[in-house]
Amino acid sequence: MFWRRIMEFKDKVKYVRKKLYLSQEMMAKELGVAFATVNRWESGRCHPNYRAQKSFAEFCKANGMSMEELDKM
Repeated sequence: MFWRRIMEFKDKVKYVRKKLYLSQEMMAKELGVAFATVNRWESGRCHPNYRAQKSFAEFCKANGMSMEELDKM
C-alpha cells in the first residue's frame, strides 16, 4: 500500500513563498501579518488560527494555487 504524506502547513507556506519568489517579509505584508509570524509558521513553532489559514488559502487562490493542489504534492 502506498502512503502519501500530506504537506504540513509549514511546508505549504515555504513552498508557496519560494514558488512566488517572495521573502518572508514580503509574504507577511501580502498576508497582513508580521514577519515573525511567517517565520514561526515556516519553522513549525506555531500554527495559524482559522482566520490566518483562510487568508493564506485566499492568497494561494489569487496566485493560481489551491490548498487541495498543495495537499497532492
